[in-house]
Amino acid sequence: MEISVSRKTHFNAAHRLNVAHWSEEKNKTFFGPCNNANYHGHNYDLIVTVTGEIDLETGYLIDMKYLKDIVKEDVEDRFDHKNLNLDVEDFKTLNPTAENIAIVIWQLLRKRLENKLKLKVILYETERNFVEYNGN
Repeated sequence: MEISVSRKTHFNAAHRLNVAHWSEEKNKTFFGPCNNANYHGHNYDLIVTVTGEIDLETGYLIDMKYLKDIVKEDVEDRFDHKNLNLDVEDFKTLNPTAENIAIVIWQLLRKRLENKLKLKVILYETERNFVEYNGN
């Protein structure tokens, strides 16, 4: 029997959507205000969901304190109040779209979980715009 547990968190970050080999005009046309040369920010909400079988001995799928700690270390401490383009190594050459941010978060957390556990992240860039990634 599979079950899922989730952890919700929040971080604030700035970014600029820009494709380096495109012209300034093409970037502005395609990305609009998200291409602002002085960056812009979002109040991101993140839901991390782990799915698998409950351990019969402990009754846990995963220790929620451990999940809280890895989300804090790998997401909050890494991204909160940062300029993603300038301050976060993962985005030095990767456009920090919501899609790419979600994939990077998934990759960071995946390394910290047992292989038997499935992982899904849902990243809200705004209240109405969100992306979901589960490794596929």
